[in-house]
Amino acid sequence: MRGAAALALCGLAASAAAVPLVAPQAVTDDRGRTIELPRNPQRIVSLLPSLTESVCALQMCDRLVGVDRYSNWPASVRKLPVLGGGIDPNIEAVVAMKPDVVLLSRAARVADRLEALGLQVVVVEVNSQQGVHKALARLARLLGVPEAEAEKVWREINAGVDAAAQSVPASAKNARVYFEVNRGPYAAGPQSFIGETLARLGVRNVVPPELGPFPRLSPEFLLRANPDVIMMGSRSMQVASSYPGWERLAAVQHRRVCVFAQDEADIIVRPGPRMAEAARLMARCLADTLGSAK
Repeated sequence: MRGAAALALCGLAASAAAVPLVAPQAVTDDRGRTIELPRNPQRIVSLLPSLTESVCALQMCDRLVGVDRYSNWPASVRKLPVLGGGIDPNIEAVVAMKPDVVLLSRAARVADRLEALGLQVVVVEVNSQQGVHKALARLARLLGVPEAEAEKVWREINAGVDAAAQSVPASAKNARVYFEVNRGPYAAGPQSFIGETLARLGVRNVVPPELGPFPRLSPEFLLRANPDVIMMGSRSMQVASSYPGWERLAAVQHRRVCVFAQDEADIIVRPGPRMAEAARLMARCLADTLGSAK
């Protein structure tokens, strides 16, 4: 299933010429600013991996001329010029690309500077699954992609998450789960797109919703919460195993810790078109750790 999903999305990214473009429409970005491109963009710079993947899912991958250092999917974007980090890109390198539009996150500190240099900038911030849906529709309007194409991508994502939920064994339902997004530790709260996926898989998040989408917690929080299952990327695991009381956690003692390889962690922590694949990875974790639980 994972391979088929990846091939399907790669196929979307590779067939940009098959999409008949329409006139771009005005959109309001997450700063509250309204942007309308005068014509269909030929040169797009994306400074956030999830936005890069969304552009490709909308079959505009061939219009990308530069990306941030973490954009690595689909494989074709690895050949593009790397313009620095998403938060602190190389201003001169971005300008040198002569982009028609620059896509970046609210965390980036360069929007005003790029606009002062005459570039069109669109800020997109996504924390929830509905935010993914909204971002796809907004990008489609901005880039001149028929909105039906964005809705098609969203339906496929949504159906994939539903299918993943169906694969979770009954023995895993209502399990208490902790998902560590990054070292800090930063966790995925119930209001985040990851937390929403966990809820759709039928498990409970040990992080209280009032702490926000991605709160920074103390290692002691994890010890107090004592979840049934722990999920995290391999980089987080390098630090987590030294948390106070780690060996006393029920999930550790019963070998219910899922450590995702870096390429898998990339899929899960990016709110974009691979969200269904992320759900499958988490569902597989639940099946592997709790599938035979009594």
